[in-house]
Amino acid sequence: MDNLFNNILTNESTDLSVYSALIKMLVAVILGAVIAFTYYKTQEEENFQRSIAITLLMLPIILSVIILFIGSNIARAFSLAGTLSIIRFRSAPGDPKDIGFIFFDIAAGLACGVGLYGYGAVFVLILCIILYISEKYRWFERKTVQKHLKITIPEDLNYQGAFDDVLSKYTKRYSLEKIKTTDLGSLFEVCYNVTMEQGLNEQEFLNELRCRNGNLSIILAVSPRIAK
Repeated sequence: MDNLFNNILTNESTDLSVYSALIKMLVAVILGAVIAFTYYKTQEEENFQRSIAITLLMLPIILSVIILFIGSNIARAFSLAGTLSIIRFRSAPGDPKDIGFIFFDIAAGLACGVGLYGYGAVFVLILCIILYISEKYRWFERKTVQKHLKITIPEDLNYQGAFDDVLSKYTKRYSLEKIKTTDLGSLFEVCYNVTMEQGLNEQEFLNELRCRNGNLSIILAVSPRIAK
């Protein structure tokens, strides 16, 4: 403890052998690879980003090396803080899950940097198992999905209550969003926000609606932008 205190006062870093440094970096690379592989296996295919996986592989070893360079030297720590303060990340904010993986990586890199290999390995292993199980068994997944329904109807059809029985049969909840005329007033577009159960037979739902609107256009989509 006295040696560490003296090193801090004199701005000297503690001695570190090449062998110890290589061990820290090797363990950091292994933990980073485990985290990156877990990200690859638990991420939805359409949301997976290879750049994030590469970053997860790199970050632990980078952090462990930074910790090695700083050691117990206060001057180096302040220099690093000043350097990092001028760095701006220009990428747009990503998925909260991606941000969580970044913090996961940071914790693993810090554990390697301070030499807590066992704790770091146990931490990474337990959290990776939890993430894999949660993805496999779809923890916290909603059983319903919000969708937007746009139905085109002829002007002679009274839209008020025309589809209520069908909507009640196939949706958990529904609400009328807006009504507008189209095709020079000869047609109406009725827009609903609907909450549907996952796995519902949407073809049967649309077929019953087509029987009511004279086989005119019907659009069922997740994004509400089609209503604009």
